[in-house]
Amino acid sequence: MLEGADLSVRFGGLAALTNVSFCVAPGEIVGLIGPNGAGKTTLFNAISRLIPLTGGTVRLDRRDLAGLSAQRIARLGVGRTFQSPRLFPRLTILQNVLLGSLFRPRAEASLRTREADLGEAVRALEFVHLGHRAGFPADREPTGRRKLVELAMVLAARPRVLLLDELMAGLNPGEIQLAMRLIRRVRDERGAAVFWVEHVMEAIMGVADRVVVLHHGEKIAEGSPPAVVEDPRVLDAYLGERAA
Repeated sequence: MLEGADLSVRFGGLAALTNVSFCVAPGEIVGLIGPNGAGKTTLFNAISRLIPLTGGTVRLDRRDLAGLSAQRIARLGVGRTFQSPRLFPRLTILQNVLLGSLFRPRAEASLRTREADLGEAVRALEFVHLGHRAGFPADREPTGRRKLVELAMVLAARPRVLLLDELMAGLNPGEIQLAMRLIRRVRDERGAAVFWVEHVMEAIMGVADRVVVLHHGEKIAEGSPPAVVEDPRVLDAYLGERAA
């Protein structure tokens, strides 16, 4: 099992983010919630370096990630999924997951062989209960399976911190329950810390150890799930959005 990493984030004046700071500790599942337009995806894109880091800091185990490319950050152990799965449609499910193993940490470079990469990919697929679909084309799978394929693809890189971007979106109730169990297992069995954007509140409340709330690019609350949902600022943010 990998040892999880400590992720420390502080933003001020970066794109849509003006006052955001938090940490994700090793072995922790932290949820990120907020109304539409709160800055959640911008935050993820800044951490994973899909947008330039022009203000603030992101540290992994006290190492400043400023100036590093998205590839380098991935190799340091930060994995990320997307709201819409980013797969290679002409490849099989196993081939997609196998590509994820290319981003395993450089420290493991001497251990990488074709057989080792294949074994890592097969284990990741079995972890998400899709081992039986390995040879099927990725573009023929429904949304729920494609999201699990992308999760397996990221897990094949053996991340120490896993960023999940709305994993539950488009899933049916049974798939949501499966995904909730998988997130716990990612932490418990694979040792990765999890930072997770989600709109399905049932899932966040049932899995997250702690929740961070964004609104208009600022952190307005942070704490245990029960405390956060009772926070007047959070209620106002969500009720205000519904009334608008």
